[in-house]
Amino acid sequence: MNVNPAHCKLVAIVGETASGKSALAMDIARQFNGEIICADAMTVYQGFDIGTAKPSENDQAEVPHHMLDVATPTTGFNAAQFKAQAEQAIHAISARGNLPVLVGGSGLYVDSVLYDYAFLPSPNIGERDVLNTMELADLLTLAHYRGLDTSGIDTANKRRVIRLIENGGAVAQRAPLRAETCIIGLRIERDSLESQVKKRVTVMFEAGLEDEVRALAGRYGWDAEPMRSIGYREWREYFAGQADLHETQEQIVRSTMQLAKKQRTWFKRNISIQWVHDPSNAVDIVTTFLNN
Repeated sequence: MNVNPAHCKLVAIVGETASGKSALAMDIARQFNGEIICADAMTVYQGFDIGTAKPSENDQAEVPHHMLDVATPTTGFNAAQFKAQAEQAIHAISARGNLPVLVGGSGLYVDSVLYDYAFLPSPNIGERDVLNTMELADLLTLAHYRGLDTSGIDTANKRRVIRLIENGGAVAQRAPLRAETCIIGLRIERDSLESQVKKRVTVMFEAGLEDEVRALAGRYGWDAEPMRSIGYREWREYFAGQADLHETQEQIVRSTMQLAKKQRTWFKRNISIQWVHDPSNAVDIVTTFLNN
């Protein structure tokens, strides 16, 4: 059966980290014969399991998951690659007669699929090599000198600043929302979210996060892209003897809450999201969507 991925029904579940998106996606997938596409910029990396809260082996065995473990730190990964592979997954899932369920908090990854982003060409490798040798402060000075607007990017993220300079301030173009799409946002109060984050981080520590980070740092080094992500970068001071285990855990919680704030800001601009406080309400929304 020839199915155009742009015309397939798609359910997307978005929201802040630790808000319960994955559990809701599993519930939707169980009830509607779905397969899950993970829109997370870090769970794409092989070996980065505990610190990214990657779906468990049991969940993956029960419901097919896509876009996990598709990259290594040595090859890297980006939103354009995610979009291409996620659309292939949507096509394959729909061709099997199943429901694609896109779930994640990486806003650019999610929106690249929902709004058919037209990404900019790959950068000049020579220029990239030069920019990579520069300090973040010098990169920001260069961006300012060239008259580039940095207000729309994370200026603490060196990679984002480099990409802005390479593109001369141009951004990826987005189309209107794809047809046959239902976007559900899971909303959670800040106090409840912080409690969930603390529980999640505690579970990560009990599951052996320290050993995972030690092994990955030894294999890839601290400058590898996923090693600079939350849950991994905070360990650098610990292994250097500059922080204890409790301080490391607290810093991961703080970093996660800061990420949640950025995610909330990203998604609240999207007027197409149907927000729910009670995950059970999402089932009614999906039922109505699929029956239309």
